Amino acid sequence: MRLVLLGAPGSGKGTQAARLKEYLQVPHISTGDLLRAEVAAGTPLGRQAGEVMARGDLVSDEILLGMLKDRLSREDARNGFILDGYPRNLAQAAALDALLQELGQSFDFAVQLAVDNEQIIARLAERAKIEGRADDTPESVRHRLKVYDEKTAPVIDYYRQRGRLAVVDGVGSLDEVFTRIVEAIQSGHEVG
Repeated sequence: MRLVLLGAPGSGKGTQAARLKEYLQVPHISTGDLLRAEVAAGTPLGRQAGEVMARGDLVSDEILLGMLKDRLSREDARNGFILDGYPRNLAQAAALDALLQELGQSFDFAVQLAVDNEQIIARLAERAKIEGRADDTPESVRHRLKVYDEKTAPVIDYYRQRGRLAVVDGVGSLDEVFTRIVEAIQSGHEVG
């Protein structure tokens, strides 16, 4: 199973990806984690990314795609993966399709965790209190949600138009949401 997890910050992607990893027995590939690991390992792409990040700039799609190509070429990802944090825009979605074709891998679904923005703001405010995170203020969360909506809405439409989008209600207990995701990817359709 080759999945892309889509959802706004605070929608539960990371939590559900960890559960899906165990259930599907495929790696959870977070582009943020991948980027940090490559930089820490000092790989050629990691060094390039580190220089970009040190300037305070965003890492280019080309560098990220190179890291993804290496990661998806590894033995543990040959039977599938859960991709979290990529693609974030239409160019990345098209690049991922081309990469998978180049690697001779098929794509199964993009799973969108649908959670109302006000619920996300409340979730992240609670997380901020528990974890002491300064980046989860209601104002910063609203800004991140606005950016997410602007950049990712076209990606959601991209997968919907290709018949590869499963929309899952992301509100409920961890078990309820997980069950909805599993039902959606098994049946290949929207589960509320």
